[in-house]
Amino acid sequence: MKREILISATQREVRVAIIEDEQLVELQVDRPENKRMVGDIYLGKVEAVLPGIQAAFVNIGTEKSAFLHNSDLVYDEDGDDDDEDGDDEDDASEADEAEAAASGDGPAEAPARKPKRGRRRRKDPPKIEDVLKRGQSIIVQVSKEPISTKGPRVTAQVSMAGRFLVYMPFASRVGVSRKIGERAERQRLREQVQKVLPKDSGGVIVRTVGEDVTQETFSLELNTLIGQWQKINKKVKFVGNPPKLLHRETSLTRGIIRDLFSTKVDRLTVDSKQVYNEIVEYLQGIAPELIDRVSLYEEKVPLFDKEGIETEIRDLFKRRCDLPSGGYLIIEPTEALVSIDVNSGRFTGKKDPEKTVTKTNIEAAREIARQLRLRDVGGIIVCDFIDMETKANRDRVLQELRTHLGRDRARTKAFAVSDLGLIEMTRQRVRQSHFHAMTEPCPTCNGTGRVFTAETIVRRMERAVRRLASEGRRDGILVKLHPDTAMYVLEQEKDLMKRLEKGVGFSLEMRDDPLLKPDEFKLVVKGAGRDITSQYAVA
Repeated sequence: MKREILISATQREVRVAIIEDEQLVELQVDRPENKRMVGDIYLGKVEAVLPGIQAAFVNIGTEKSAFLHNSDLVYDEDGDDDDEDGDDEDDASEADEAEAAASGDGPAEAPARKPKRGRRRRKDPPKIEDVLKRGQSIIVQVSKEPISTKGPRVTAQVSMAGRFLVYMPFASRVGVSRKIGERAERQRLREQVQKVLPKDSGGVIVRTVGEDVTQETFSLELNTLIGQWQKINKKVKFVGNPPKLLHRETSLTRGIIRDLFSTKVDRLTVDSKQVYNEIVEYLQGIAPELIDRVSLYEEKVPLFDKEGIETEIRDLFKRRCDLPSGGYLIIEPTEALVSIDVNSGRFTGKKDPEKTVTKTNIEAAREIARQLRLRDVGGIIVCDFIDMETKANRDRVLQELRTHLGRDRARTKAFAVSDLGLIEMTRQRVRQSHFHAMTEPCPTCNGTGRVFTAETIVRRMERAVRRLASEGRRDGILVKLHPDTAMYVLEQEKDLMKRLEKGVGFSLEMRDDPLLKPDEFKLVVKGAGRDITSQYAVA
Protein backbone atom coordinates (compact mmCIF):
# COMPACT_ATOMS: atom_id res chain seq x y z
CA MET A 1 0.00 0.00 0.00
CA LYS A 2 1.32 3.41 -0.98
CA ARG A 3 1.16 5.76 1.99
CA GLU A 4 1.86 9.49 2.23
CA ILE A 5 1.56 12.19 4.91
CA LEU A 6 0.89 15.82 4.01
CA ILE A 7 1.26 18.62 6.57
CA SER A 8 -0.04 22.13 5.92
CA ALA A 9 0.81 24.63 8.66
CA THR A 10 0.01 28.28 9.29
CA GLN A 11 0.33 30.39 12.41
CA ARG A 12 -3.23 29.56 13.51
CA GLU A 13 -3.74 26.04 12.16
CA VAL A 14 -1.95 22.78 11.45
CA ARG A 15 -3.63 20.20 9.21
CA VAL A 16 -2.32 16.70 8.67
CA ALA A 17 -3.68 14.53 5.84
CA ILE A 18 -2.93 10.82 5.52
CA ILE A 19 -3.15 9.40 1.99
CA GLU A 20 -3.41 5.67 1.27
CA ASP A 21 -3.31 4.46 -2.34
CA GLU A 22 -3.86 8.06 -3.49
CA GLN A 23 -7.04 8.40 -1.42
CA LEU A 24 -7.53 10.68 1.60
CA VAL A 25 -8.31 8.48 4.62
CA GLU A 26 -7.53 10.59 7.67
CA LEU A 27 -7.47 14.27 8.57
CA GLN A 28 -6.22 15.82 11.80
CA VAL A 29 -6.55 19.49 12.66
CA ASP A 30 -4.93 21.47 15.46
CA ARG A 31 -5.96 25.04 16.30
CA PRO A 32 -5.05 27.22 19.32
CA GLU A 33 -8.68 27.61 20.39
CA ASN A 34 -9.28 23.86 20.18
CA LYS A 35 -6.08 22.48 21.70
CA ARG A 36 -5.74 18.72 21.94
CA MET A 37 -5.72 17.36 25.48
CA VAL A 38 -5.44 13.57 25.21
CA GLY A 39 -2.24 12.48 26.92
CA ASP A 40 -1.87 15.62 29.06
CA ILE A 41 -1.13 14.92 32.74
CA TYR A 42 -2.58 17.08 35.53
CA LEU A 43 -2.48 17.39 39.27
CA GLY A 44 -6.22 17.50 39.88
CA LYS A 45 -8.46 18.09 42.86
CA VAL A 46 -11.36 15.75 43.65
CA GLU A 47 -14.54 17.84 43.65
CA ALA A 48 -17.12 15.12 44.21
CA VAL A 49 -17.21 11.37 44.84
CA LEU A 50 -20.33 9.55 43.61
CA PRO A 51 -20.62 6.04 45.12
CA GLY A 52 -23.85 5.38 43.18
CA ILE A 53 -21.98 5.28 39.84
CA GLN A 54 -18.53 4.51 41.31
CA ALA A 55 -17.01 7.63 39.81
CA ALA A 56 -15.58 10.99 40.81
CA PHE A 57 -15.39 14.45 39.30
CA VAL A 58 -11.92 15.97 39.27
CA ASN A 59 -11.09 19.63 38.73
CA ILE A 60 -8.20 19.88 36.25
CA GLY A 61 -8.83 23.49 35.26
CA THR A 62 -11.20 22.84 32.35
CA GLU A 63 -14.63 24.47 32.01
CA LYS A 64 -16.28 21.26 33.20
CA SER A 65 -14.79 18.87 35.74
CA ALA A 66 -13.19 15.69 34.44
CA PHE A 67 -14.86 12.30 34.92
CA LEU A 68 -12.84 9.57 36.66
CA HIS A 69 -14.33 6.08 36.89
CA ASN A 70 -13.38 3.53 39.52
CA SER A 71 -11.99 1.24 36.81
CA ASP A 72 -9.41 3.92 35.98
CA LEU A 73 -7.96 4.12 39.48
CA VAL A 74 -4.63 2.55 40.40
CA TYR A 75 -4.87 -0.39 42.78
CA ASP A 76 -2.69 -3.34 43.69
CA GLU A 77 -2.94 -6.61 41.79
CA ASP A 78 -3.33 -9.86 43.66
CA GLY A 79 -0.86 -12.46 42.54
CA ASP A 80 1.91 -12.89 40.00
CA ASP A 81 1.43 -11.99 36.34
CA ASP A 82 4.55 -13.76 35.10
CA ASP A 83 2.72 -16.79 33.78
CA GLU A 84 3.77 -18.37 30.52
CA ASP A 85 0.52 -20.15 29.82
CA GLY A 86 -0.79 -18.42 26.72
CA ASP A 87 -0.53 -14.79 27.79
CA ASP A 88 0.05 -13.56 24.23
CA GLU A 89 -3.60 -12.84 23.55
CA ASP A 90 -4.19 -10.83 26.70
CA ASP A 91 -0.91 -8.94 26.41
CA ALA A 92 -1.67 -8.14 22.79
CA SER A 93 -5.06 -6.74 23.63
CA GLU A 94 -3.70 -4.61 26.46
CA ALA A 95 -0.79 -3.55 24.26
CA ASP A 96 -3.09 -2.27 21.55
CA GLU A 97 -5.16 -0.36 24.09
CA ALA A 98 -2.14 1.23 25.75
CA GLU A 99 -0.44 2.05 22.46
CA ALA A 100 -3.57 3.54 20.93
CA ALA A 101 -4.45 5.49 24.07
CA ALA A 102 -0.95 6.89 24.28
CA SER A 103 -1.16 8.17 20.71
CA GLY A 104 -4.55 9.73 21.31
CA ASP A 105 -6.53 7.22 19.27
CA GLY A 106 -7.27 4.47 21.70
CA PRO A 107 -10.05 3.71 24.10
CA ALA A 108 -10.86 6.01 26.94
CA GLU A 109 -11.92 3.03 28.97
CA ALA A 110 -10.52 -0.48 28.80
CA PRO A 111 -13.08 -3.27 28.43
CA ALA A 112 -13.40 -5.72 31.26
CA ARG A 113 -11.85 -9.15 30.68
CA LYS A 114 -12.20 -12.55 32.20
CA PRO A 115 -9.02 -13.83 33.84
CA LYS A 116 -7.12 -16.35 31.73
CA ARG A 117 -6.47 -19.90 32.84
CA GLY A 118 -3.17 -20.21 34.71
CA ARG A 119 -3.19 -16.60 35.88
CA ARG A 120 -4.28 -15.52 39.32
CA ARG A 121 -7.44 -13.49 39.45
CA ARG A 122 -7.16 -9.82 40.22
CA LYS A 123 -8.86 -8.89 43.41
CA ASP A 124 -11.96 -6.73 43.07
CA PRO A 125 -11.08 -3.04 43.03
CA PRO A 126 -11.96 -1.16 46.22
CA LYS A 127 -14.99 1.12 46.26
CA ILE A 128 -14.18 4.59 45.04
CA GLU A 129 -15.36 6.19 48.27
CA ASP A 130 -12.71 4.16 50.12
CA VAL A 131 -9.95 5.50 47.86
CA LEU A 132 -10.88 9.12 47.09
CA LYS A 133 -12.18 11.92 49.28
CA ARG A 134 -13.43 15.37 48.34
CA GLY A 135 -10.58 17.90 48.24
CA GLN A 136 -7.93 15.22 47.68
CA SER A 137 -5.13 15.81 45.13
CA ILE A 138 -4.59 13.17 42.46
CA ILE A 139 -2.42 12.77 39.35
CA VAL A 140 -4.58 12.02 36.29
CA GLN A 141 -4.10 11.80 32.53
CA VAL A 142 -6.67 12.90 29.95
CA SER A 143 -7.95 9.89 27.98
CA LYS A 144 -10.95 11.52 26.32
CA GLU A 145 -11.48 15.16 25.40
CA PRO A 146 -14.61 17.18 26.25
CA ILE A 147 -17.42 16.22 23.88
CA SER A 148 -20.73 18.07 23.60
CA THR A 149 -21.98 18.76 27.14
CA LYS A 150 -19.54 16.37 28.82
CA GLY A 151 -16.22 17.27 30.38
CA PRO A 152 -13.00 15.33 29.69
CA ARG A 153 -12.48 11.79 30.89
CA VAL A 154 -9.33 11.04 32.87
CA THR A 155 -7.47 8.02 34.21
CA ALA A 156 -5.05 7.58 37.08
CA GLN A 157 -3.35 4.77 35.11
CA VAL A 158 -0.78 7.04 33.48
CA SER A 159 1.13 6.01 30.35
CA MET A 160 4.11 7.70 28.69
CA ALA A 161 4.41 7.16 24.93
CA GLY A 162 7.68 6.93 23.09
CA ARG A 163 8.33 5.99 19.49
CA PHE A 164 8.91 2.30 20.16
CA LEU A 165 7.61 1.79 23.69
CA VAL A 166 4.77 2.86 25.96
CA TYR A 167 5.87 3.07 29.59
CA MET A 168 3.19 2.53 32.26
CA PRO A 169 4.52 3.29 35.76
CA PHE A 170 1.63 1.57 37.54
CA ALA A 171 1.57 -1.62 35.46
CA SER A 172 3.64 -4.76 35.99
CA ARG A 173 4.04 -6.64 32.72
CA VAL A 174 5.74 -6.40 29.36
CA GLY A 175 3.33 -6.63 26.44
CA VAL A 176 3.66 -6.57 22.65
CA SER A 177 1.26 -5.05 20.16
CA ARG A 178 -0.89 -7.67 18.50
CA LYS A 179 -0.08 -6.13 15.10
CA ILE A 180 3.28 -7.88 15.48
CA GLY A 181 1.80 -11.27 14.70
CA GLU A 182 4.73 -13.73 14.67
CA ARG A 183 4.91 -15.52 18.02
CA ALA A 184 8.69 -15.97 18.01
CA GLU A 185 9.24 -12.28 17.27
CA ARG A 186 6.81 -11.31 20.03
CA GLN A 187 8.68 -13.45 22.52
CA ARG A 188 12.05 -12.06 21.41
CA LEU A 189 10.87 -8.49 21.83
CA ARG A 190 9.38 -9.24 25.23
CA GLU A 191 12.64 -10.77 26.44
CA GLN A 192 14.68 -7.82 25.11
CA VAL A 193 12.58 -5.30 27.01
CA GLN A 194 12.51 -7.39 30.19
CA LYS A 195 16.31 -7.32 30.24
CA VAL A 196 16.45 -3.51 30.22
CA LEU A 197 13.42 -2.82 32.41
CA PRO A 198 14.49 -1.99 35.99
CA LYS A 199 12.86 -4.16 38.65
CA ASP A 200 9.61 -2.84 40.15
CA SER A 201 9.71 0.21 37.88
CA GLY A 202 6.43 -0.40 36.02
CA GLY A 203 5.23 -2.03 32.82
CA VAL A 204 6.04 -1.57 29.14
CA ILE A 205 4.30 -2.12 25.83
CA VAL A 206 6.31 -2.66 22.64
CA ARG A 207 4.65 -0.62 19.90
CA THR A 208 4.14 -1.84 16.35
CA VAL A 209 7.05 0.20 14.94
CA GLY A 210 9.38 -1.42 17.50
CA GLU A 211 9.49 -4.74 15.63
CA ASP A 212 13.04 -4.40 14.30
CA VAL A 213 14.49 -2.26 17.09
CA THR A 214 17.63 -3.26 18.97
CA GLN A 215 17.87 -3.83 22.71
CA GLU A 216 20.13 -0.80 23.03
CA THR A 217 17.49 1.45 21.43
CA PHE A 218 14.83 0.04 23.75
CA SER A 219 17.07 0.77 26.73
CA LEU A 220 17.70 4.38 25.69
CA GLU A 221 14.03 5.15 25.08
CA LEU A 222 12.90 3.39 28.25
CA ASN A 223 15.36 5.40 30.35
CA THR A 224 14.05 8.60 28.73
CA LEU A 225 10.43 7.71 29.49
CA ILE A 226 11.19 6.71 33.08
CA GLY A 227 13.11 9.98 33.48
CA GLN A 228 10.09 11.94 32.22
CA TRP A 229 7.85 10.25 34.77
CA GLN A 230 10.32 10.97 37.58
CA LYS A 231 10.36 14.65 36.60
CA ILE A 232 6.56 14.73 36.69
CA ASN A 233 6.55 13.23 40.19
CA LYS A 234 9.09 15.79 41.39
CA LYS A 235 7.10 18.62 39.83
CA VAL A 236 4.11 17.77 42.02
CA LYS A 237 6.01 18.97 45.09
CA PHE A 238 6.44 22.56 43.95
CA VAL A 239 3.63 23.38 41.50
CA GLY A 240 1.33 24.53 44.30
CA ASN A 241 -2.34 23.78 44.83
CA PRO A 242 -4.26 21.89 42.13
CA PRO A 243 -5.40 22.08 39.44
CA LYS A 244 -2.02 22.28 37.69
CA LEU A 245 -0.71 21.00 34.35
CA LEU A 246 2.23 18.65 34.95
CA HIS A 247 2.99 17.41 31.43
CA ARG A 248 1.80 18.42 27.97
CA GLU A 249 1.54 15.70 25.37
CA THR A 250 3.70 16.34 22.31
CA SER A 251 2.39 18.56 19.48
CA LEU A 252 0.24 17.18 16.67
CA THR A 253 3.15 17.23 14.21
CA ARG A 254 5.58 15.48 16.55
CA GLY A 255 2.90 13.00 17.54
CA ILE A 256 2.32 12.09 13.89
CA ILE A 257 6.06 11.63 13.34
CA ARG A 258 6.38 9.55 16.50
CA ASP A 259 3.30 7.36 15.95
CA LEU A 260 2.94 7.04 12.17
CA PHE A 261 6.08 8.00 10.27
CA SER A 262 8.07 4.84 9.56
CA THR A 263 9.48 2.89 6.64
CA LYS A 264 5.87 2.05 5.73
CA VAL A 265 5.32 5.69 4.73
CA ASP A 266 6.68 6.53 1.29
CA ARG A 267 6.72 10.31 1.60
CA LEU A 268 6.08 13.14 4.04
CA THR A 269 5.53 16.61 2.55
CA VAL A 270 5.26 19.80 4.59
CA ASP A 271 4.63 23.35 3.35
CA SER A 272 6.14 25.24 6.31
CA LYS A 273 9.89 25.82 6.55
CA GLN A 274 9.68 26.07 10.34
CA VAL A 275 7.76 22.82 10.73
CA TYR A 276 10.06 21.14 8.19
CA ASN A 277 13.11 22.09 10.28
CA GLU A 278 11.41 20.85 13.46
CA ILE A 279 10.64 17.50 11.82
CA VAL A 280 14.18 17.04 10.52
CA GLU A 281 15.64 17.95 13.92
CA TYR A 282 13.31 15.51 15.65
CA LEU A 283 14.10 12.70 13.19
CA GLN A 284 17.84 13.21 13.65
CA GLY A 285 17.38 12.08 17.23
CA ILE A 286 14.98 9.16 16.72
CA ALA A 287 15.14 7.94 13.09
CA PRO A 288 17.76 9.67 10.90
CA GLU A 289 17.25 7.08 8.16
CA LEU A 290 13.80 8.60 7.47
CA ILE A 291 14.99 12.17 6.79
CA ASP A 292 15.35 11.48 3.06
CA ARG A 293 11.59 10.80 2.89
CA VAL A 294 10.74 14.32 4.12
CA SER A 295 10.37 17.10 1.58
CA LEU A 296 9.59 20.82 1.84
CA TYR A 297 6.83 22.06 -0.48
CA GLU A 298 7.55 25.56 -1.77
CA GLU A 299 5.27 26.02 -4.80
CA LYS A 300 2.76 28.89 -4.98
CA VAL A 301 -0.25 26.60 -5.35
CA PRO A 302 -1.34 25.50 -1.83
CA LEU A 303 -0.21 21.97 -0.97
CA PHE A 304 -3.67 20.51 -0.39
CA ASP A 305 -4.94 22.07 -3.62
CA LYS A 306 -1.96 20.66 -5.51
CA GLU A 307 -2.67 17.16 -4.17
CA GLY A 308 -6.38 17.48 -4.95
CA ILE A 309 -7.68 16.88 -1.44
CA GLU A 310 -9.04 20.32 -0.46
CA THR A 311 -12.35 19.54 -2.16
CA GLU A 312 -12.60 16.25 -0.27
CA ILE A 313 -12.04 18.07 3.01
CA ARG A 314 -14.85 20.53 2.21
CA ASP A 315 -17.13 17.55 1.47
CA LEU A 316 -16.58 16.16 4.98
CA PHE A 317 -19.67 17.93 6.26
CA LYS A 318 -22.07 16.91 3.51
CA ARG A 319 -24.82 14.43 4.31
CA ARG A 320 -24.49 12.69 0.96
CA CYS A 321 -21.45 10.69 -0.08
CA ASP A 322 -21.44 9.21 -3.60
CA LEU A 323 -20.23 5.69 -4.43
CA PRO A 324 -18.32 4.76 -7.62
CA SER A 325 -21.15 2.76 -9.24
CA GLY A 326 -23.81 5.45 -8.74
CA GLY A 327 -25.13 4.56 -5.28
CA TYR A 328 -24.68 6.87 -2.32
CA LEU A 329 -24.59 7.12 1.47
CA ILE A 330 -26.57 9.47 3.69
CA ILE A 331 -24.63 10.15 6.91
CA GLU A 332 -26.65 11.67 9.75
CA PRO A 333 -24.96 12.48 13.10
CA THR A 334 -27.37 12.65 16.06
CA GLU A 335 -26.94 13.13 19.80
CA ALA A 336 -27.09 9.40 20.55
CA LEU A 337 -25.54 7.81 17.46
CA VAL A 338 -24.60 8.20 13.80
CA SER A 339 -26.91 6.64 11.22
CA ILE A 340 -25.70 5.71 7.75
CA ASP A 341 -28.19 4.80 5.04
CA VAL A 342 -27.08 3.02 1.86
CA ASN A 343 -29.00 3.79 -1.36
CA SER A 344 -28.64 2.28 -4.81
CA GLY A 345 -29.20 5.65 -6.51
CA ARG A 346 -28.92 5.51 -10.28
CA PHE A 347 -27.14 2.13 -10.22
CA THR A 348 -29.76 -0.47 -11.23
CA GLY A 349 -27.53 -3.18 -12.71
CA LYS A 350 -28.63 -5.32 -15.63
CA LYS A 351 -30.40 -8.58 -14.79
CA ASP A 352 -29.62 -9.93 -11.32
CA PRO A 353 -31.06 -7.66 -8.57
CA GLU A 354 -29.22 -9.51 -5.76
CA LYS A 355 -25.90 -9.09 -7.56
CA THR A 356 -26.61 -5.37 -8.06
CA VAL A 357 -27.51 -4.87 -4.39
CA THR A 358 -24.48 -6.80 -3.16
CA LYS A 359 -22.12 -4.80 -5.34
CA THR A 360 -23.55 -1.53 -4.01
CA ASN A 361 -23.32 -2.76 -0.42
CA ILE A 362 -19.70 -3.86 -0.80
CA GLU A 363 -18.79 -0.46 -2.22
CA ALA A 364 -20.68 1.13 0.66
CA ALA A 365 -18.83 -0.98 3.25
CA ARG A 366 -15.47 0.24 1.95
CA GLU A 367 -16.60 3.86 1.87
CA ILE A 368 -18.23 3.71 5.32
CA ALA A 369 -14.96 2.56 6.86
CA ARG A 370 -13.11 5.40 5.11
CA GLN A 371 -15.68 8.05 6.00
CA LEU A 372 -15.72 7.09 9.69
CA ARG A 373 -11.96 7.42 9.81
CA LEU A 374 -11.88 10.59 7.71
CA ARG A 375 -14.64 12.37 9.65
CA ASP A 376 -13.30 11.00 12.94
CA VAL A 377 -16.73 9.72 13.88
CA GLY A 378 -16.98 7.88 17.20
CA GLY A 379 -19.52 6.19 19.44
CA ILE A 380 -22.42 4.05 18.21
CA ILE A 381 -22.92 3.79 14.45
CA VAL A 382 -25.87 2.08 12.75
CA CYS A 383 -25.51 1.18 9.06
CA ASP A 384 -28.67 0.43 7.05
CA PHE A 385 -27.48 -1.54 4.02
CA ILE A 386 -29.78 -2.44 1.15
CA ASP A 387 -31.61 -5.70 1.93
CA MET A 388 -29.91 -8.86 0.65
CA GLU A 389 -31.63 -12.21 0.30
CA THR A 390 -28.79 -14.63 1.02
CA LYS A 391 -26.78 -14.98 4.21
CA ALA A 392 -23.62 -15.52 2.14
CA ASN A 393 -23.93 -12.04 0.64
CA ARG A 394 -24.67 -10.48 4.01
CA ASP A 395 -21.54 -12.13 5.39
CA ARG A 396 -19.49 -10.86 2.43
CA VAL A 397 -20.54 -7.29 3.13
CA LEU A 398 -19.84 -7.63 6.85
CA GLN A 399 -16.39 -9.09 6.16
CA GLU A 400 -15.62 -6.28 3.70
CA LEU A 401 -16.55 -3.72 6.34
CA ARG A 402 -14.43 -5.40 9.01
CA THR A 403 -11.45 -5.71 6.66
CA HIS A 404 -11.39 -2.00 5.91
CA LEU A 405 -12.08 -1.08 9.53
CA GLY A 406 -8.92 -3.02 10.34
CA ARG A 407 -6.86 -0.17 8.81
CA ASP A 408 -8.26 2.25 11.37
CA ARG A 409 -6.00 3.27 14.27
CA ALA A 410 -9.06 3.72 16.50
CA ARG A 411 -10.57 0.56 17.96
CA THR A 412 -13.72 -0.56 16.14
CA LYS A 413 -16.16 -3.42 16.44
CA ALA A 414 -18.83 -4.38 13.88
CA PHE A 415 -21.58 -6.81 14.88
CA ALA A 416 -23.39 -9.29 12.67
CA VAL A 417 -26.25 -8.19 10.41
CA SER A 418 -29.42 -7.90 12.51
CA ASP A 419 -32.90 -9.23 11.64
CA LEU A 420 -33.74 -5.75 10.35
CA GLY A 421 -30.76 -5.80 7.98
CA LEU A 422 -28.72 -3.35 10.08
CA ILE A 423 -25.06 -3.55 11.02
CA GLU A 424 -24.41 -2.01 14.41
CA MET A 425 -20.87 -1.01 15.25
CA THR A 426 -18.80 1.10 17.60
CA ARG A 427 -15.74 3.25 17.00
CA GLN A 428 -13.68 4.55 19.88
CA ARG A 429 -14.16 8.25 20.46
CA VAL A 430 -11.50 10.28 22.24
CA ARG A 431 -12.37 13.70 20.83
CA GLN A 432 -15.11 15.49 18.95
CA SER A 433 -15.67 14.56 15.32
CA HIS A 434 -14.67 17.14 12.71
CA PHE A 435 -18.39 17.83 12.22
CA HIS A 436 -18.85 18.91 15.83
CA ALA A 437 -15.45 20.57 16.18
CA MET A 438 -15.74 22.76 13.08
CA THR A 439 -19.46 23.55 13.00
CA GLU A 440 -22.01 24.96 15.43
CA PRO A 441 -25.82 24.75 15.62
CA CYS A 442 -27.69 26.98 13.20
CA PRO A 443 -29.10 29.97 15.14
CA THR A 444 -32.26 29.80 13.03
CA CYS A 445 -33.14 26.11 13.13
CA ASN A 446 -31.34 25.32 16.43
CA GLY A 447 -29.44 22.51 14.83
CA THR A 448 -32.35 20.61 13.26
CA GLY A 449 -31.43 21.66 9.73
CA ARG A 450 -35.04 22.71 9.04
CA VAL A 451 -37.13 25.87 9.52
CA PHE A 452 -40.89 26.41 9.62
CA THR A 453 -42.66 27.08 6.32
CA ALA A 454 -43.93 30.57 5.49
CA GLU A 455 -47.54 29.41 5.93
CA THR A 456 -46.73 28.05 9.40
CA ILE A 457 -45.14 31.38 10.39
CA VAL A 458 -48.20 33.30 9.14
CA ARG A 459 -50.52 31.10 11.18
CA ARG A 460 -48.36 31.60 14.30
CA MET A 461 -48.42 35.36 13.72
CA GLU A 462 -52.20 35.26 13.28
CA ARG A 463 -52.67 33.42 16.58
CA ALA A 464 -50.41 35.90 18.36
CA VAL A 465 -52.46 38.85 17.07
CA ARG A 466 -55.70 37.21 18.22
CA ARG A 467 -54.22 36.61 21.69
CA LEU A 468 -53.34 40.28 21.84
CA ALA A 469 -56.95 41.20 20.92
CA SER A 470 -58.38 38.85 23.55
CA GLU A 471 -56.74 41.00 26.24
CA GLY A 472 -58.59 44.07 25.03
CA ARG A 473 -55.62 45.89 23.47
CA ARG A 474 -56.53 48.45 20.82
CA ASP A 475 -53.15 49.95 19.87
CA GLY A 476 -52.19 49.79 16.23
CA ILE A 477 -49.69 46.98 15.52
CA LEU A 478 -46.87 46.79 13.02
CA VAL A 479 -46.29 43.17 11.90
CA LYS A 480 -42.74 42.52 10.75
CA LEU A 481 -42.05 39.42 8.64
CA HIS A 482 -39.01 37.97 6.86
CA PRO A 483 -39.09 39.04 3.17
CA ASP A 484 -39.84 35.47 2.00
CA THR A 485 -42.80 35.22 4.41
CA ALA A 486 -44.05 38.68 3.42
CA MET A 487 -43.87 37.64 -0.24
CA TYR A 488 -45.92 34.53 0.57
CA VAL A 489 -48.64 36.74 2.12
CA LEU A 490 -48.71 39.07 -0.91
CA GLU A 491 -48.93 36.19 -3.37
CA GLN A 492 -51.04 33.62 -1.53
CA GLU A 493 -53.12 35.51 1.07
CA LYS A 494 -53.60 39.05 -0.24
CA ASP A 495 -56.59 39.79 2.00
CA LEU A 496 -55.00 38.41 5.20
CA MET A 497 -54.24 41.71 6.92
CA LYS A 498 -57.64 43.25 6.12
CA ARG A 499 -59.47 40.10 7.27
CA LEU A 500 -57.41 39.88 10.45
CA GLU A 501 -57.76 43.62 11.14
CA LYS A 502 -61.56 43.34 10.88
CA GLY A 503 -61.62 40.42 13.29
CA VAL A 504 -59.47 41.98 16.05
CA GLY A 505 -60.75 45.57 15.91
CA PHE A 506 -57.49 47.49 15.63
CA SER A 507 -55.22 48.58 12.79
CA LEU A 508 -52.53 46.24 11.41
CA GLU A 509 -49.67 47.09 9.05
CA MET A 510 -47.32 44.50 7.48
CA ARG A 511 -43.68 45.26 6.70
CA ASP A 512 -40.82 43.04 5.57
CA ASP A 513 -37.61 42.99 7.64
CA PRO A 514 -34.51 41.31 6.12
CA LEU A 515 -32.85 41.24 9.56
CA LEU A 516 -35.37 38.67 10.81
CA LYS A 517 -34.67 34.94 10.64
CA PRO A 518 -36.69 33.02 8.02
CA ASP A 519 -39.10 31.62 10.63
CA GLU A 520 -39.31 34.71 12.84
CA PHE A 521 -41.86 37.54 13.11
CA LYS A 522 -42.30 40.60 15.34
CA LEU A 523 -45.28 42.52 16.71
CA VAL A 524 -44.42 46.17 17.40
CA VAL A 525 -46.78 48.75 18.97
CA LYS A 526 -47.10 51.69 16.57
CA GLY A 527 -45.96 55.02 17.92
CA ALA A 528 -44.33 53.55 21.04
CA GLY A 529 -42.09 51.23 18.94
CA ARG A 530 -42.30 48.60 21.69
CA ASP A 531 -41.73 44.97 20.68
CA ILE A 532 -44.40 42.79 22.37
CA THR A 533 -43.80 39.59 20.40
CA SER A 534 -42.56 37.50 23.33
CA GLN A 535 -45.80 38.10 25.26
CA TYR A 536 -48.07 36.63 22.60
CA ALA A 537 -46.03 34.39 20.24
CA VAL A 538 -46.46 31.13 22.18
CA ALA A 539 -46.96 28.75 19.27
